[in-house]
Amino acid sequence: MRNRRNAAGVDLSASVATVRLPTAVMTAAGTAGHGAELGAYFDLSAIGAVVVKSLSADPWPGNPSPRVCPVPGGMLNAVGLQGPGVAAWLIDELPALEASGARVVVSIWGRRVEDYERAASLLAAAPACVVAVEVNVSCPNLEDRSRMFAHSPEATGAAVAASVACGRPRWAKLSPNTSDLLAVAGAALDAGAEALTLTNTLLGLAIDTERRAPVLGAGGGGLSGDALHSVALRAVFDCRAAFPDAGIVGVGGVSDGQGAVRMLLAGADAVQVGTATLADPRAVLRVQTELAHWCARHGVRAARELVGAANDKWKRGQP
Repeated sequence: MRNRRNAAGVDLSASVATVRLPTAVMTAAGTAGHGAELGAYFDLSAIGAVVVKSLSADPWPGNPSPRVCPVPGGMLNAVGLQGPGVAAWLIDELPALEASGARVVVSIWGRRVEDYERAASLLAAAPACVVAVEVNVSCPNLEDRSRMFAHSPEATGAAVAASVACGRPRWAKLSPNTSDLLAVAGAALDAGAEALTLTNTLLGLAIDTERRAPVLGAGGGGLSGDALHSVALRAVFDCRAAFPDAGIVGVGGVSDGQGAVRMLLAGADAVQVGTATLADPRAVLRVQTELAHWCARHGVRAARELVGAANDKWKRGQP
């Protein structure tokens, strides 16, 4: 794959383990739709990859409304992983993405280990534009009292291992809502994940003071946006220190070029832009442009030169 340069003359190409991308900036699952929706605003082939909304093996209705709520520093969402199921997505949504020239990362989820296996198996015959599968383990495990897969190293490992049938590189998307993040990350890598996507949302709640009740129909929801950024940076930083050879994708509060730079410095090989896209459909392209201009101003010829620099300085005890 040719390196993608830009008006700033900076090489933005990235490698997430074995997956080579022309730029280090992608969309984030859940914020760019299931297909080519953002193609109305920019050329989807111009970014690293389109990460589609998480899909289960079967259609899923999601949670009752209201499902989203703005809060200070970000947004709460309780959409509940609504989706058409992998089989319908392959027929109805993927062709437009393929025609756009986009590289596609498919996010999958399940409520049981066998759900991940079925979803992954359905993707085995997907076209080559599907370059990786993101295994979203931030989901309730019905076989473990609805405890999140991502709260258990064993459950996470089982879900990742079951997803091998996709025949593509697997990225494990982990939750920050655990004190065992490094153990869970290690289990995901041991089970065959090439990379870690860090992180999913934080658990949060909004209350309507007039109604004296939760705002969202499901009660609580996932907090994303700027308020998540420092949490996600810490997760990336700690996992890069613990797993220096793993692929890492940073996601959480990346709303401008500086946010992308911080993620790369913490140790991410690439970044995803999520909640910012809901306010500005061109946000991912803007972040990519701002990253290039930051690099040009600071004499950085290739974005990958930044990866882990803050981690390296910390290890050497430098200020």
